[in-house]
Amino acid sequence: MEVHPTALPDVKLICPNIFRDDRGYFCEIYNTEAYRAAGITANFVQDNESLSMRGVIRGLHWQEGLYAQAKLVRVIRGAVWDVAVDIRKDSPTFGQSVATLLTADNGHQFFIPRGFAHGFAVLEDNTLFAYKCDNFYYPQAERGLRYDDPQLNIAWPDMKTPPILSRKDQLNPLLSEITPWSCP
Repeated sequence: MEVHPTALPDVKLICPNIFRDDRGYFCEIYNTEAYRAAGITANFVQDNESLSMRGVIRGLHWQEGLYAQAKLVRVIRGAVWDVAVDIRKDSPTFGQSVATLLTADNGHQFFIPRGFAHGFAVLEDNTLFAYKCDNFYYPQAERGLRYDDPQLNIAWPDMKTPPILSRKDQLNPLLSEITPWSCP
């Protein structure tokens, strides 16, 4: 696998080796030793999966305090524009974001450490999205941030139609209204 740094410290793009032939492909999705050698030391304890239609935006989300989560995300079917936003208190890159295209075809993964909000825009119908988390989901600790906050200046792709958001995501606050994340 190849591991590429991004413009934000600790956020990484992982490009696993994919072995393709006339039968299909084989790919090692996760290997603790290889990821630790690449500097990803998260101990993943929960796997999640979502199915979404084209035009859905999920996020931007994180969990607060002792329930913070690092995530390793990938697309199994379809395509997303995946975004991480630095919300760490006193970080020199606070409020900055990095994004990448994740598709079933490219097989790339995105590692989002604790202290970053995460979200994605779905680019194809029936997109299947998977993520590993290093902490369990705790609803009372979930926080959100407006995906379209002008201060974030995220270059979301033009999906030709208004985004489809959950009611919860429609009510997310702006960056100026949140309490920045701090390591517990």
